[in-house]
Amino acid sequence: MAAKKKIDLTGVPVDELIDKAFKMLGYSYTPYSHWKVGAGLLSADGKIWGGCNIENAAYTPTNCAERTAFFKAVSEGENRFTAIAVVGGNEGNVNSFCAPCGVCRQVMAEFCNPKTFIVITAKSRSEYRVQTLAEILPDGFGPGDLGMPVAE
Repeated sequence: MAAKKKIDLTGVPVDELIDKAFKMLGYSYTPYSHWKVGAGLLSADGKIWGGCNIENAAYTPTNCAERTAFFKAVSEGENRFTAIAVVGGNEGNVNSFCAPCGVCRQVMAEFCNPKTFIVITAKSRSEYRVQTLAEILPDGFGPGDLGMPVAE
């Protein structure tokens, strides 16, 4: 088995992204699942966007933290992203890694280059995992499949 390639985190404020993700847990609206998730999204210009999950009694309209961060940023004119940190747990108690769901991964693929976009899942500032979007969404479907340019 081939050794896993180390991901370059130069220019990625990992601690700040994780801190933002933890802060966003406090804004989660989760009266049904009680599973709170926070996200800190880094745009290419260095701005950090926050997102939290927002549930709905009908469940289908529920929006994940990652998508909230992306949609907030895109709705304000940002569309280039570098990295995201995600934390989550029951009632906001983070004791395991919380990976983005498939829908969130697909949204990331719309706006990010899967080979270079960094996904950080964290339990704390000192205990986290780093992967590329391509690693967590192998063979994903994105703009390139429709003949459109892939994000840089």
